[in-house]
Amino acid sequence: MALAPMSVDVVLGEFTEKEFGNYFHYSVNDEPEFSEYPHKVWVGGIDQQYRYAEVKKTVAYIVTDEDEYGKPVVEKWLIKKNIAYS
Repeated sequence: MALAPMSVDVVLGEFTEKEFGNYFHYSVNDEPEFSEYPHKVWVGGIDQQYRYAEVKKTVAYIVTDEDEYGKPVVEKWLIKKNIAYS
C-alpha cells in the first residue's frame, strides 16, 4: 500500500496494480520534469517517493528510470479498481 503524503494538496485517485495487487494513490505532477506525464504515483518509502506517470482507466505508464540520454524508461502496468476522486 502506497499512500500520498499529507503534504499533497489534491489526491486525484487510487488504483490497484493488477499483477501483484499493490495499491497506489496518484496526484497531479506539479513539477516541470517529465511534464508529458501528468501524474505522480506515490510508491511510498521513508522519503515519500513517487514516480512520474500517466494513469488511464485500465493501464498506467510509469517512469521507472532514465536512459543514458536522460529520456524516460517507462513500464506499462495493468491496473484495476481505478477510482478517480473528482
